[in-house]
Amino acid sequence: MDISNRGVEDEAKLADRNYIRWDAEGVEKIAENEDEDIQAVADMINTIQKAQFNSHRHCFSGTHARTQGIIKGKLVVYDDLPQHLKQSMFDHGAEYPVVCRYSSEPGDPGLDDRIPQPRGFAMKVFNVEGEFLPGGAGIPTQDIEFNSTPALDLADAKTTREIIDLRIKYGNNQPELYKHLEARPDTDLQKFRDTVRNTHLESTRQYSQTAFRFGDYVAKYCLVPNSATQKKLYEETVKPDADPSDILSRWLQSFHQDHDAEYLLQFQLLENLTDQPVEYAGKVWDPEKYPWQTVATLVVPKQDSFDWEMKNFWEDHIRLDPWHGLKTLQPLGGPNRLRRLVYPASSALRRKMNARKEVNVKSMAEVP
Repeated sequence: MDISNRGVEDEAKLADRNYIRWDAEGVEKIAENEDEDIQAVADMINTIQKAQFNSHRHCFSGTHARTQGIIKGKLVVYDDLPQHLKQSMFDHGAEYPVVCRYSSEPGDPGLDDRIPQPRGFAMKVFNVEGEFLPGGAGIPTQDIEFNSTPALDLADAKTTREIIDLRIKYGNNQPELYKHLEARPDTDLQKFRDTVRNTHLESTRQYSQTAFRFGDYVAKYCLVPNSATQKKLYEETVKPDADPSDILSRWLQSFHQDHDAEYLLQFQLLENLTDQPVEYAGKVWDPEKYPWQTVATLVVPKQDSFDWEMKNFWEDHIRLDPWHGLKTLQPLGGPNRLRRLVYPASSALRRKMNARKEVNVKSMAEVP
């Protein structure tokens, strides 16, 4: 197996690097007032959900509200990984059934596809074995989520509280919002979301943004489109004056009806806490210094990516949560500790306002 298109010599060098253990001193350090900031964010996300309910008369997730497509496939873990990559559920060759959702990141389900914004990808992996985190006890799945930007603008709990507050106040007035963002030291990070490449979702690289335990170590992960067609379609971008408002889901449906898809699942291991912060997710871990290494392939056969029953079932009943999974893939850092409270709070409001029950699917047979 060729890791990220590297030769045998490079693979040996990668195996000999000094990767930091997940439980090493300094990997996690809880910031002052973090609990207060996290609770404030949970309350603000609920406020956003209520505002969208007033517009749509239906409650959606506080982020990633717009479903662009849902697909089924399998995650194939390589059986000849070097020892440092044989971690957690990747410690042996295996095939896992998966269901995945493409989304647009903002909390507005009616967001026009012609507006450049980060896009998301979420994967629920079935038939996983091992010791699970408390939030996922009794649910034999590993939930994995991605975003199309490598750095997270909501980089820690304090930043998240400040930025969500600004978006609530000035989200419908970009000049005023930008005035406040430009007064911040992280201006470029906060404005980057409005300049992302607006292209085919099946051709867009996706990132974990935040750090996770990776067996003995710590890593970020990414998903890389790998078929020739997927790579070719990345060259095409949305034409705001010519394309319809749902162009991304149309493109996605057309692609998956006619083509198989393939993605590489890659991990980037922690080696330097100063250069690769875990607590602050607003900094990209330099891939030239800390290479991506492939551990598995996501294989997706031809299918209809926009099935109404599956879309409604996911939106009304499923919660994808990185705290639903193995202890050996535990989310790390402030942004992930925030998710541990915010995701259940967002889901609970959605179920209450829509009079729907949360369904923790345990196998592909339970998915429409």
